[in-house]
Amino acid sequence: MTAFEIRSNDRPSLGEFFLRAPAVGPALALVVAIVVFSLGTDTFLNLDNLSLVVQQSLVIGTLALGQTLIILTAGIDLANAAAMVLGTLIMAKLFVGGVDGFFALLLGIAATVVLGTVTGSLVTRIKLPPFIVTLGMLTMLTATAKLVAGGQGVQIDSGLLTWLGTRRYLFGGIPVTYGMTLALLMYLGMWYALTKTAWGKHVYAVGNAPESARLSGIKVKRTILSVYVVAGVIFGIAAWQALGRVPNADPNAFQLGNLDSITAVVLGGTSLFGGRGSVIGTMLGALIVAVLRSGLTQLGVDALYQDVATGALVIAAVAVDRFARRQR
Repeated sequence: MTAFEIRSNDRPSLGEFFLRAPAVGPALALVVAIVVFSLGTDTFLNLDNLSLVVQQSLVIGTLALGQTLIILTAGIDLANAAAMVLGTLIMAKLFVGGVDGFFALLLGIAATVVLGTVTGSLVTRIKLPPFIVTLGMLTMLTATAKLVAGGQGVQIDSGLLTWLGTRRYLFGGIPVTYGMTLALLMYLGMWYALTKTAWGKHVYAVGNAPESARLSGIKVKRTILSVYVVAGVIFGIAAWQALGRVPNADPNAFQLGNLDSITAVVLGGTSLFGGRGSVIGTMLGALIVAVLRSGLTQLGVDALYQDVATGALVIAAVAVDRFARRQR
């Protein structure tokens, strides 16, 4: 065998390349979408429009961050948006009832953490499938939110609960909200936790091969439970993000938030089979969804056709993941 043949055999295949760098595909897709819509419209690259696109991706992007952790362990959470909506109602109800905004915020996040703990316990202790557990939680939380709200939204005027929607201008012209800054910090923090800590390595190991992880000494049940608890914290922060975007806690809001968060995760290159993916890819996936909806809206495309396009992208992303695994 010649030296050239050896070097050729060492080159990774296309599937191996995407497995090693799952965020590359979403990054290229995002760049292509931005280029296409900037050529097709005169307003897409406007700074105010780009800022609005990012703001529109914040709530789903935050939900998708918690969803990523769960999917990395080969699970799924169909009730994340319902838990977030209930969190917004708890925060708003307490605040309107005279509770200090800080304590209302803490109690709302505590509620989503409790829900995450319950879900994680059912999955790890009783060994129920995550799909079934979260499907049941979705039904219960949707009904509970409507009961808490009394059939109507809860309006809040100002204060800490709406603080994330406060806008500032960088360099005198780039509109940025505190919510955008918080989301970026959360993604960076979770990236560090997953890639630089033992806990993060355990999350990937459990998702990739739980039995091998157990044999190597990893506490599989404890790791999975911790993922649902951390995701609960993130969903509580997503509730805060939602109130910053729209200062009205509506029990009927984000009815497709769970599916949108899964869409962002899948478009970001995270495998639904667990053990592979990155939060950076998820952030790009959330931006792809927001860019797609904004660009198609400006092009005058009906919202129903936008849903068709988004669904087609999800199927394509899963097909690419399956192809990459087969190539490996």
